[in-house]
Amino acid sequence: MPATSRVAIVGAGLMGSGIAASAALAGNEVLLSDCNPARTAGGVELAAVHVRQLVKGGLVSEAEGARASARLHGETDPKAAVAGAFWVIEAITENLAVKQAMFRTLEERVGRDVILTSNTSGLRISDIVRDVKGRGRTAATHFWFPGHLVPLVEIVMGEDTELAVAEKLREILLGWGKAPVIVRRDLPGQLANRILQAVIREATAIVDSGLASAEDVDTAVKMGMGLRFPVWGPLEHVDTVGLELCVSVQDNVLPSLYNETRPTPMFRRLLAEGSSGVQAGKGFHDWTARNHADLVARRDSFLMQALKFLRREPRTPGRK
Repeated sequence: MPATSRVAIVGAGLMGSGIAASAALAGNEVLLSDCNPARTAGGVELAAVHVRQLVKGGLVSEAEGARASARLHGETDPKAAVAGAFWVIEAITENLAVKQAMFRTLEERVGRDVILTSNTSGLRISDIVRDVKGRGRTAATHFWFPGHLVPLVEIVMGEDTELAVAEKLREILLGWGKAPVIVRRDLPGQLANRILQAVIREATAIVDSGLASAEDVDTAVKMGMGLRFPVWGPLEHVDTVGLELCVSVQDNVLPSLYNETRPTPMFRRLLAEGSSGVQAGKGFHDWTARNHADLVARRDSFLMQALKFLRREPRTPGRK
């Protein structure tokens, strides 16, 4: 592969390895690096595991998988880790000061024409690149977890991001088989996380109020609206049933929805009890009675089957 096809990923954790697998499968030489050499090696191996998962799932041929795995390289030397890359993706810890320092360093190590992006999910890219001189070539590229399976990538434009850079990133990511969207304002939560947090806020409020159990809330979302979402977005739903009906429903429902600007009280109570989620054995669900590994495996299997279906479907029209 020529150097112009090289992608450098700084941060070899769960997200970095998933992005690396996607980049390698798209034909790019990938340099994956981390501050810890062991994490770098582990990230390369995890990226190869992701590739093998796609081969086993029938989404990638054995030959394609072998070629992609051969394109994955770990690099422990900080300067060599970004040398020759046309695009550097930062996927390190979600800490503003640490990311700011990384971008200052990256600007010193790469040429002016290299695109610099962050995989941040919650921080503003404008804040992350505050000290970068060439902010026009920066953006957030938020790959959704798991990065090698979920097609969505949010391209978030900072206050100084050039539109041409965002459009180039969209073109590249379409070539990777991703579903990129351009987010034109740099707001907390970007695009999809703002929608997800609205769902989580109401879901937890429903449980807290006694309207339904956590189990039934998750079932309602998974077996109802969630099952339609891959091919039936919320605004497509609105247009289909008609705006008059939706306005009528909203007039009746919105006044009773939870609309506080703070997390629901149940979050604080559970945290105070030590019920912080899967690792603690309990959160909204009792994970001592449920197998989380099986749930993850079911999620990944479902995503791969969904990807097979979506690849047979035409691209969504009307991209802007």
